[in-house]
Amino acid sequence: MSRIAESELIINARGAVYHLDLRPEEIAGTVITVGDPDRVKEVSKYFDKIEVKRQHREFISHTGYVGKKRLTVLSSGIGPDNIDIVINELDALANIDFNTREIKRDLTSLNIIRIGTSGSLQEDIPVDSFVASTHGLGVDNLLNFYRHEQNEQEKELLHSFITHTQIHGQIGNPYITSCSASLIKHFVLDFHQGITVTCPGFYGPQGRILRLGIRNPELINRLTDFRFGQHRITNFEMETSAIYGLGKLLGHHCLAINAIVANRVKKEFSKDGQAAVENLIKKFIGIFSENI
Repeated sequence: MSRIAESELIINARGAVYHLDLRPEEIAGTVITVGDPDRVKEVSKYFDKIEVKRQHREFISHTGYVGKKRLTVLSSGIGPDNIDIVINELDALANIDFNTREIKRDLTSLNIIRIGTSGSLQEDIPVDSFVASTHGLGVDNLLNFYRHEQNEQEKELLHSFITHTQIHGQIGNPYITSCSASLIKHFVLDFHQGITVTCPGFYGPQGRILRLGIRNPELINRLTDFRFGQHRITNFEMETSAIYGLGKLLGHHCLAINAIVANRVKKEFSKDGQAAVENLIKKFIGIFSENI
């Protein structure tokens, strides 16, 4: 196997991958990603023991145990560009030998689960509820920098989506990736399920108008109205499609679960979004303890 150059995989003086500042032994087989660095401690306070704490820039990580199960929680920051760093460096930690700089012969599949916040695109998915994403549909273009192919169902879904939303040619090529079936089966009770659209920004890319006009003022309505068989778009945010796309290409099991803090159809915002996230974290910890 060919050696990966120092300029391509940056390893710092303590033998840790550059951005995350983690060594291979410092991550668990299940990794929780959260956008907000302050949310890391809100997850790890439920650990029975914390053995590793690291911080570099916006990337804060705690690794420890819930019972006898090892778990890492890591802040990604906001947006697909940060997810590109996080997923590639997590994979490097799991599947590249840092001494030889070669890809390992036996590869490891991580469980990577996003716990985030999101905006609902359906009237019947209220603020403070939970969504587990069956698919991540990206209008952010990140996966288009990598070699990837859609299966026939994904191609059909994307064709229908592009025709319905009329966004092709305005923002590049949308892509779609399904979640891990082995993970989402545990997130049914008390969870809505559906397609999550990932955008490269919070304002114009999500149809918000402040002082700037946007190219597709009907975006929210078109996303809400979209149907493909039994599939519909439940919510949108800024990370899921990148996690699903890169994770699947690299052979990892990925899932995004989100607390709904805004309903864009009813134009409502949660009165206590922090409590909604806290409830989602507790829900996850219970499911992880018993099933993952």
